[in-house]
Amino acid sequence: MAGKPKKSAHYTTLLQADVPKGRNGKHKKIVTHILGELDRLEAGSALKIPLGDLGDTKENIRSAVNRASRKANRKVATAADSEHLFLWNTG
Repeated sequence: MAGKPKKSAHYTTLLQADVPKGRNGKHKKIVTHILGELDRLEAGSALKIPLGDLGDTKENIRSAVNRASRKANRKVATAADSEHLFLWNTG
């Protein structure tokens, strides 16, 4: 009995070794920059970032910083007013 002809795949295939590892989300650049600034921040000081410099809403950036800081096992606090996002190291 002859086998059925194979249907062509709808999606492209590739080797698993060629699959990109990790995730570079859309906030990676700003979050990496903020965490770098927090690394250099003196105790008792806070970053004051104009909301216009964030490239997204303060809520989205705050969430992205929170995820990244938890992943790095560090504690970062945030606050905001109508014009700025404030971040500082805690603990």
